[in-house]
Amino acid sequence: EFKVKEYGRTELAQAYCPDIAPESAWKKFKRWLDHYPGLNGQLQQMGYSPHSRSFTPRQVRLIVECLGAPTD
Repeated sequence: EFKVKEYGRTELAQAYCPDIAPESAWKKFKRWLDHYPGLNGQLQQMGYSPHSRSFTPRQVRLIVECLGAPTD
């Protein structure tokens, strides 16, 4: 079961895309965040910026609500 906690951005991306290289996982995950309607704006309201290196538990919860939990 996926645990909501603070994650590094690449760490979270790899949870969603475990079968590809870390950098590729981040790029793919970022595209998902960019394409989900309103998600980036909500994350920014929670303090996220393109320079952030991690997601807070609150941000992770929002991502999971939008994208669903990563699966193994």
